[in-house]
Amino acid sequence: QGCTQKYIVKNYFYYYLFKFSAALGEEIFYITFLPFTYWNIDHSVSRRMIIVWSIVMYIGQVSKDILKWPRPLSPPVVKLEMRTNAEYGMPSTHAMAATAISFSFFIATTNQYKYPFELGLVAAFVFSTLVCLSRLYTGMHTVLDVIGGALISAVLLMLLYPAWDTIDHLLLTSPFCPLFSIVVPLVLCYNYPKLDYYSPTRGDTTTILGAAAGATVGFWLNNQYAAPAYTSKSFQPGFPLVAGTMVLVLARFFVGISVVLLTRWLMKSVVLGALGYRYQFPIRDLGARRRLEVEVPYKFVTYSSVGFTATVIVPLLHELLGLM
Repeated sequence: QGCTQKYIVKNYFYYYLFKFSAALGEEIFYITFLPFTYWNIDHSVSRRMIIVWSIVMYIGQVSKDILKWPRPLSPPVVKLEMRTNAEYGMPSTHAMAATAISFSFFIATTNQYKYPFELGLVAAFVFSTLVCLSRLYTGMHTVLDVIGGALISAVLLMLLYPAWDTIDHLLLTSPFCPLFSIVVPLVLCYNYPKLDYYSPTRGDTTTILGAAAGATVGFWLNNQYAAPAYTSKSFQPGFPLVAGTMVLVLARFFVGISVVLLTRWLMKSVVLGALGYRYQFPIRDLGARRRLEVEVPYKFVTYSSVGFTATVIVPLLHELLGLM
């Protein structure tokens, strides 16, 4: 499974289009787009996307390891990715994430900002479709995996939508929010379905739940001790973007993403070092890092720190630098 297959690219447009589209369902997209919406668009939109994304992804990841449907056989399929090849196929969590993020963004903004309804709907559909098609092109999923993932995500989104405001209000105002946001995800991660062999699904799930937990604590803290989170001074998409606003937006993003990446690197090094000392293994020992008692705390602490930094530390830094 770890061997890279040889293949010839005959259409570079499709190749790069779908390789790029596949990246829209991975960490590089989550760690840039979700914080970007919080720093530059609207706090309430970002909160709703993170809530939906974490719930949808947890259900999708667990479903994979319960159903245990294999990925497409190779050959005849040529697989362009190897990292997730050890995972099961059904449902496609790329399809689930793309559907959840694009349509939750569309639904959350359509009543707040003035833009053509049809344009937003088409954009959400095109985004999710490109990610879904990329999973077929890269050979990682069957058509049924992709359709199943998109449908499950759509159903979950419809079920969650009526409770959006209630959930959001509780997460911002309940005194139990910080405890709930940390304890529940940790319990879910430690009780993740066990497999006969190692799969990255548990680690990826811990990463997602950890980031959402840290961000949720940050939302609550901001609402308690900073400006109310229901309002945002960020730019509104309906307004024309002048050069000065674009410079401000880019400055916020690059300052923010630099701090987030620095936090991830620092916390990863510190937590792995501490766990390595506790359990007596070298940091570069990949097998030891995959053990439950190491993988869950290492990834949860690292990415909850990332989520907290993105929602609390970065906005404070923006204010200090005059970027608000």
